[in-house]
Amino acid sequence: MKISHKIEQAAKEDRIWWSFEYFPPRTAQGLQNLLDRIERMRALGPEFIDITWNAGGRTSELTSELVKTCQKIIGIETCMHLTCTAMPKIKVDTALREAKEHGCRNILALRGDPPVGREWEPVETGFRYGVDLVRYIREQYGDYFDVSVAGYPQTHLLPPEEAAREMGYLKEKVDAGANFIFTQMFYDVDMFIDWVKAARAAGITVPIVPGIMPIQTWNGFQKATSLAKITVPQSFLDALEPHKNNDEKVREIGTKLVADLCRRILAADIGIKGLHFYTMNLEKGCRLLLEELNLVPRIEVIKPLPWRQSLTPNRRTENIRPIFWANRTRSYLSRTENWDEYPNGRFGDSRSPAYGELDGYGVWIKQTKEDALRLWNTPSSIEDIRNLFAQFCQGKLEALPWSDSAPSSETSVIAPQLAKLNELGFLTINSQPAVDGARSDDRIHGWGPANGYVYQKAYLEFFVSPELLDMLIPHIERDINITYYVINNRGDLRTNTHSDGPNAVTWGVFPGKEIIQPTIVEAISFMAWKDEAYELGRLWAKFYEPGSVTRQLIDGIMDSYYLVNVVHNDYKRPDAIFEPFFKAGAEYAAKYGSAPQLPTTNGHANGHANGHAN
Repeated sequence: MKISHKIEQAAKEDRIWWSFEYFPPRTAQGLQNLLDRIERMRALGPEFIDITWNAGGRTSELTSELVKTCQKIIGIETCMHLTCTAMPKIKVDTALREAKEHGCRNILALRGDPPVGREWEPVETGFRYGVDLVRYIREQYGDYFDVSVAGYPQTHLLPPEEAAREMGYLKEKVDAGANFIFTQMFYDVDMFIDWVKAARAAGITVPIVPGIMPIQTWNGFQKATSLAKITVPQSFLDALEPHKNNDEKVREIGTKLVADLCRRILAADIGIKGLHFYTMNLEKGCRLLLEELNLVPRIEVIKPLPWRQSLTPNRRTENIRPIFWANRTRSYLSRTENWDEYPNGRFGDSRSPAYGELDGYGVWIKQTKEDALRLWNTPSSIEDIRNLFAQFCQGKLEALPWSDSAPSSETSVIAPQLAKLNELGFLTINSQPAVDGARSDDRIHGWGPANGYVYQKAYLEFFVSPELLDMLIPHIERDINITYYVINNRGDLRTNTHSDGPNAVTWGVFPGKEIIQPTIVEAISFMAWKDEAYELGRLWAKFYEPGSVTRQLIDGIMDSYYLVNVVHNDYKRPDAIFEPFFKAGAEYAAKYGSAPQLPTTNGHANGHANGHAN
């Protein structure tokens, strides 16, 4: 969606909005940390985000990849910076083409800074000024993109003739097709207000979005204002400098100063209701500032669907997904990115006939080896493994190899039951509770348009030993409302369902709409997921040395355990799905005296875990 449309909508609703800027980090780990931070900061309610383009274009590929991830995976509207610096026309064309492919509708066109230590100069076949880039984007793409440009309030303090010339340059960029203006950071609010009035007097009518820089530390504040060559009011210096050696105090005072600046902008009669925060890839400063302004917590935007929608062009209408990838969205998006069509309305044969191969995504565990050892230690018995899974379900462990992040809020509804299942030997990797008509604005289960109701069938997915599975199946089959799929690592599938079609396990009823069924269970998808589920276990094992007890233990589980999913189709009985498991667990304990261990052959657990099966 175009940012100008978002600004128009906010104006109609007479509400304040805000957005965040990030820059591409220099390392792979920094990139992953930034993506995690963007995901967390999404909860602060930004209308959109933007990603910078490094001086000299050195991180251009990373900028493009960040835009793709934010649009596709995180599902947040993203504006991409694009500069003239060190950018021949062919690179500009590539950047614009990729932005369109990723569903990005917003470009900030800049001349850009020169590489460090050099004077700015255009490259052959490149562009000299930001206005040239604006014109080129309009020539090549018409009105497909919203194009924004930079404005510099500091120029208002130049001699009148120079200030007028600078304002003329800005007017030229707007006349060339710019839809709105982002301003450089500033701390002199009177200067900013006067500059905005001067812009309006010069005939500039497009929205102006003030750039706000939170104050994090004294040294950072000094460096940022020096690099940007901006005027700092004496009142800021008087308040901050006495505490320059106390970062916490500087942040506390700085937050109040910048919050007051924001209030004055919003209260001034200059038609501005939006704030653009330069985050410097930091979270706390923006959060504290929004809290000081009483802008968070805001009214929560209800999710259109129970999973995060992708904003890439070919997936915007997708509204159905299999449940198996609930905790591994990136993998699902990658393995289905070559489908001709994405399921919408009803999950049928319109999709391509096969999921992509595993190596298309490159199945991987998010954690580094060091993080994995810190999180999961070195389990040496089945009991240790069961305890890890139980701790995850109870929120005491932040991740498992099968889940990129901590359990969802609705997992807490069934956390005690899940922990018990894992203690009994059912190693759960995915689940959802039964829901009988929760309101669409419910904080835990809600999704979809206002004044609707949502429903869920209880669902469990887990690894289980052959012996415990043999005891579970008879109890499951006594309940006519339960359907299941069982598969091993070789792909042998068995089920009690007689339908070839999908089983909708989540649906919603909303005013004026057909019933929406966004989450399903079906055989083809489960068989595709099976390969990934087992591979994740094997990758976990590889964090440990060959021949080690832990590696043999995990490999033994992946070699011998079955992967099972179970749906209880009576959503009015929320606890019914657990009853067969508790009965099978009690039966196993009565017969063998404990939860299952790895099967042993000649003293080895499936050829693994020597001496640690009992």
